[in-house]
Amino acid sequence: MHTVLKARHLLLASLLAAGTASAGTVTIESWRVDDKTLWEEVLIPAFQKKNPGIQIKFSPTAPTEYDSSLTARLTGGTAGDLITCRPFDVSLNLFKKGHLEKLDGKAGMEHFPASAKVAWQTDDGKTAFCMPMASVIHGFFYNKKMFKELGIQVPKTQPEFYAAMEKIKAAGKTPIALGTADQWESNQTVFTNIGPNDWKGEEGRKALIAGKAKFTDPQFVAAWTQMSKWTPLMGKGASAQTYADSQNMFAMGKAGVYPAGSWDIGYFNKEGMDFGAFPPPVAKSGDQCYISDHTDIGMGVNPKAKNKAEAYKFLAWLGSQEFADLYTNKVTGFFSLSNHLISVQDPVAKQMLDWRKTCKSTIRLNAQILNRGEPAMENALWNVSSQVLNGKMTPKDAAAQIQAGFEKSRANAAK
Repeated sequence: MHTVLKARHLLLASLLAAGTASAGTVTIESWRVDDKTLWEEVLIPAFQKKNPGIQIKFSPTAPTEYDSSLTARLTGGTAGDLITCRPFDVSLNLFKKGHLEKLDGKAGMEHFPASAKVAWQTDDGKTAFCMPMASVIHGFFYNKKMFKELGIQVPKTQPEFYAAMEKIKAAGKTPIALGTADQWESNQTVFTNIGPNDWKGEEGRKALIAGKAKFTDPQFVAAWTQMSKWTPLMGKGASAQTYADSQNMFAMGKAGVYPAGSWDIGYFNKEGMDFGAFPPPVAKSGDQCYISDHTDIGMGVNPKAKNKAEAYKFLAWLGSQEFADLYTNKVTGFFSLSNHLISVQDPVAKQMLDWRKTCKSTIRLNAQILNRGEPAMENALWNVSSQVLNGKMTPKDAAAQIQAGFEKSRANAAK
């Protein structure tokens, strides 16, 4: 009998110990499935070296399922302690529903400039609810070998760009590795990549929000006009070509340039591609250049976190020089939004980051406020921009359709 009771006590003790260990583990919610190994083998151990005894678990969900499953877990009270935040309205809506804590004045937030915080603040800028982590930069990758063989200089202006593309086409090769089957690239890596040079970045974006500009104005039509010139440069079957197809085409050396987001650097490095990068060409020599330097990822605290004190310690570390350096150099193509000075090791990533020295940064055109209509402007831009690239819609018609949707959403918001 004594043996049975002793066994029961041992079992109860082990269960309590297990429960305590579980309860003391800070869980991070994220959509960055690809980064799981990095978090487990590099980032978390670096934090634990300075904070022994705090257990951290990185628990990612597939990107396409993240938003809905996270909302369900937050509503049901089963979400993790730390919430990886998408920029602007997705996270703002979580905050409005009470799923993210206010972070103003919290340790680590002092290391970020005001511009970095915009993506995770209320519209009036008075309340922050996620700590900025990283941005992605858009531009073009180019095939160094092809450029050298054809005697092409890296283009700085739009006339130089189109002359280079025609030279590649004349050589029997595909100038631009791009398809429209998935549609999203037509907005995120094309329209909002090349367009800022036409609408002058933040000046044009803020003018739209303020109602002082329309998509039918020349500076916005100009971006779609550029895209209409790409139709014969994208190769055969572009309308059925996926994002993965485009990556593969460029990686295999079959195309001259690839309109890119910096997140693609890691993929092409793994493929052994010899490539460089250049910013979106300006209209003419001497023009101010603009780049889409998009605030992409942040981190917030779940108000119902079971380990809130430990979560805040980890959040403070996310604002440190150590994390900024590790994240920028280990998650290649994601650039710290902090004001810490960082030495970027990857040559292409360094090229892209250096554009900040000469070009003015802006975020994706529709990311803030403009995307709140029904249907969302993001999806509308995918549609019309893909049609322009496919040669199925004129630039003016694309602008008119987006402006009509924009006006309708404003009218509905005013009701």
